[in-house]
Amino acid sequence: MIERKVKRITVKLKFLGGCNEIGRIAIAVKKDDTQILLDYGVLFNDQPGFPMHIPPRDVDAIFLTHAHLDHSGGIPLFHITSSVPVYGTKLTFELSELLIADFIKLSGYYLPFEYLDLRSMMKSCVFMEFDKPVTVKDMKVTLLDSGHIPGGGQVLIETDKKRILYTGDFNTIDTELLKGADTDYGELDCLIIESTYANEDHPERRSLEKTFVESVEEVVEDGGTVLIPAFSVGRAQEIACVLRTYNFKYPVYMDGMARKVNLIFLNNLSGLRDPMLFKDTMHMVREVGGWKDRREAMRKPGVIITPAGMLKGGPAAYYVQHIGKKKNNAVFLVGFQVPGTPGRELLDKGRCVIDGKVRKVKARVEKFDFSSHCGAKELKETVKSVEGNPKVFVIHGADTNCVDFAEWIRNEVGLDAEAPETGDIVSI
Repeated sequence: MIERKVKRITVKLKFLGGCNEIGRIAIAVKKDDTQILLDYGVLFNDQPGFPMHIPPRDVDAIFLTHAHLDHSGGIPLFHITSSVPVYGTKLTFELSELLIADFIKLSGYYLPFEYLDLRSMMKSCVFMEFDKPVTVKDMKVTLLDSGHIPGGGQVLIETDKKRILYTGDFNTIDTELLKGADTDYGELDCLIIESTYANEDHPERRSLEKTFVESVEEVVEDGGTVLIPAFSVGRAQEIACVLRTYNFKYPVYMDGMARKVNLIFLNNLSGLRDPMLFKDTMHMVREVGGWKDRREAMRKPGVIITPAGMLKGGPAAYYVQHIGKKKNNAVFLVGFQVPGTPGRELLDKGRCVIDGKVRKVKARVEKFDFSSHCGAKELKETVKSVEGNPKVFVIHGADTNCVDFAEWIRNEVGLDAEAPETGDIVSI
């Protein structure tokens, strides 16, 4: 009798960034001589921070889940002297080009790449569609809709008998802009899941929208102007669509990079939940084209939607200095405010820079939780509904979110779960 050795198929994951932090997400997936990267983002501190280095010659392909810089901002590093293929949706690449170009403009002195490398990256893009797999050597890779921002996806990797799902940033709740994430994963051997809001539930969406619109109307009908600092990609458009859905009858202005994003979305309507609603919303919105328009937008009661979402630059930093001076005006924050940002300072202490000095604002200040991530309830429901007996890795969470969520998964769901550290290598 001849004894045959059965070769054990091993897929190795290396966590290059995004562990116990939000930013510089990057995961290497390797089997035999095939290696792909899942995202390669940046972390924003005083200077941009990048994931662990991996030689471009060792990477067969990069799969980009979505355009946000904490997932996309480091990819030009692979196109300084190389041309590594980058896979993602057409919409993701159009948005990434816009965001990375702006990143280079604002942070160029600190970056190891320049516009030329971004152009090289764009020439290396390979467009994908949701639910239509591509093959990289012996790996089959599929993008599933993430419900996070338009064009964003989750990555399903199939190699031999292993099935690995990386959620990236995802949201299972329908919004005015997007359908909730596709969670029909099938049986999994490994789940890599975000934990941004693993310790926090979001308010029920329709109730939030109704309260928000009522609050905006209250200010405007009292003769005030509502400044809504909002992220250019997704959040600004979501807020405008909410106002349109609830038949808001007053002027709505949009400024900054959000205007360019509007045009990209109009050219990619199939990536939105309700294309007609978006087109109607864009007909309602008045775009701000310069300083004259900015002054005009603040003269009459209405709404101004503009980046930056945390008041860290962009037209919002200009508007808040004027709108913040009057008590019948309001500043409504609609996104997460990172500690240390002007938006967080305004939210916590009611003050911001006005006329060159830090002053108390007289305007009404409130926060509305229009998150594009799953809350704790949705994250837990996702893990509970997963088929198979996957090993779970929890990433993309600040403070103790990764560790806490992994512990909850072990104790409440009974799956093997851990919060990896940067540099950890594990076998599946």
